[in-house]
Amino acid sequence: MLGGLGGYIIYIALLMIIPLWAQSKVKSTYKKYSKVGTSSSLTGAEVARKIMNDNGIYDVDVQMTRGVLSDHYDPRKKVLRLSEGVYHGKSMASSAIAAHEVGHAIQDATDYAFLRFRHALVPAATTGSNLSFFLILAGILFSMPGMLLFGIIFMSAAVLFQLVTLPVEFDASNRAMAQLVSTGVIKNNEERQTKKVLNAAALTYVAAALVAVAELVRFILIYFAAGDD
Repeated sequence: MLGGLGGYIIYIALLMIIPLWAQSKVKSTYKKYSKVGTSSSLTGAEVARKIMNDNGIYDVDVQMTRGVLSDHYDPRKKVLRLSEGVYHGKSMASSAIAAHEVGHAIQDATDYAFLRFRHALVPAATTGSNLSFFLILAGILFSMPGMLLFGIIFMSAAVLFQLVTLPVEFDASNRAMAQLVSTGVIKNNEERQTKKVLNAAALTYVAAALVAVAELVRFILIYFAAGDD
């Protein structure tokens, strides 16, 4: 009993620690490289506009948004939103983050398959995230395997969304790196530092996917264990 409880506590702790570690890594890397300038001395907003212009993307607006590391691309409104530090910053971090978000704009403009698939999954993933917890909890508390199974199915949609996000984000980072070099925003000797920023950002998505898959597997095992009773 104690061994089982101890293992469960360790499991829950890991689910909490992994995302926190990834977030901490992103913040520390951003803080470090936000103090390192680039040879081009362009702001994040200028980097974004330059890369999009060089790729023939003129219908995407670049706007400043509140928050720290709140940068994102909105394909529905064709808007690339950069946090204040990235928008005005002339650092390695701001250039890398701006270029990464432009990577999503390029994906959108070129009909990147995984991006389209992720967008198609949004309704199912949102519903799955909202309903799965209640269905799974009710299924376990009231010993209703059928309800637990429905919860797992809904949860699977949310997990699939997390998994599809990985190639989307990695591809955006690869595009960002290539564009930063080809457009002359960074020089060859700055590539290593820029990659550190992009790799740190990718950790958050990897951590989220690991946690999501681990939780799904746990509930699947609970379902089969309930069926054996």
